Formats: sequence, structure tokens, C-alpha cells
Amino acid sequence: MTLLYLVRHGETDWNLHHRIQGSTDIPLNATGREQAATTGRLLKRRSFDAVLASPLSRARETASIIGRELGLGEPSLDPALVERQYGEAEGLSWEEVQRRFPEGVDVPGRETREQVADRVLPALCRIADAHPDQALVVVTHGGVIRSVLNAVHPASARGPITNGSVHSFRHEDGALTLIAFDDPLEVESLGCATDDLDEQNELEAREPVESTR
Repeated sequence: MTLLYLVRHGETDWNLHHRIQGSTDIPLNATGREQAATTGRLLKRRSFDAVLASPLSRARETASIIGRELGLGEPSLDPALVERQYGEAEGLSWEEVQRRFPEGVDVPGRETREQVADRVLPALCRIADAHPDQALVVVTHGGVIRSVLNAVHPASARGPITNGSVHSFRHEDGALTLIAFDDPLEVESLGCATDDLDEQNELEAREPVESTR
């Protein structure tokens, strides 16, 4: 059995101003670095074997900060963990999204949650298989975590996914299951939280949660 603690990266200026990021590489801001350090200190209460991350800079730097707190050094990067692509909506504010892509209008280039799950779930299983009987911190993105939850535990998929939040999973017998959406660490990490994913991303907020598997 392998434990996977999925962590959402810290805040960026685009998060702060409610601009859709997706695959656009936007760095952490000062608040995001503080959130990453807080999450790292909380994770120190448990024992971990490695830190992995999406290669986008906001996730990579969050993982680097957490890795230093845990004494595990720099993270390993996996391109399959990058954020969901939002196509032509990336960089737009809520008002711009509503004007250009009102509800019911497709956004060119946007990945579906099913496509994200098809990319990320095999990667998480591959990572777990490469680290048997270990506990791993995996720093990724809100849209990725939402897609994973939607696939393996839809009842939790609409819960708050804030910057720096922690969501724990178990990989066993080739399957991924949720341990705790509201992991005990998550409760305290919310002390430095800013907005939820749905508050920062108009497209995520309007999209229903469905069981896809």
C-alpha cells in the first residue's frame, strides 16, 4: 500500500485576481510561499519518503518549499500532473469568461474532467507502483484534484479545494481510494487559506460534478 497526499499549490496573483490559469505557467506570490511553508510544517507531523510535483512553477516551488520543511530536498517532476487545460479561457477574468463563453458555450481547447482523469489517474498509479509501501507528497493543481475526486469519490468532489490544502489517498491492489478529503492536516492548513478553487475559477464553479467511472 502507498499513501498519496495530494497538495494544491500555493496562491498566485492570477488566483488572487480570479483569472483562469490552467496550463499557463504563473508563479507563486508571497502569500502562496507562506501557504506552502505552512503546509510543509503541518506535513512534518507525519513521515514521508518523497515529494513529487507538476512541473508548472507554482507547483514546483510549492513542492520545493515543502521538501525543505520535510528534509527531503527537491521534488521529482512529472508532466502528467500539470493542471487541466482551459483553452481559450486561460488568462480571462470571471467577467471576461461570462462575456466570451456564457453557460452552454464550449470553450475551445478545454480539457474535460474525464480527459484529465485519464491522464492523471494512471500517473498516480504509476508513481505509487514505483514507491511501494511509502508515503508521498504530490503537489499538483485544483483542477487535477477535482478531477481525481470526481473519478474516485464523487461525493467529495464539490468540497473546497483551497491553495495549500491536503487530500489523502490510498493506492492498493492497483486502485486509488480516498482516505480523507478533510484530512486532519487540512483543517489546520485552512488557517492560512485564501479562496476556494470555485471562487477563483468560473468554469470550475459552473461545471457539475458527475460520476465518470
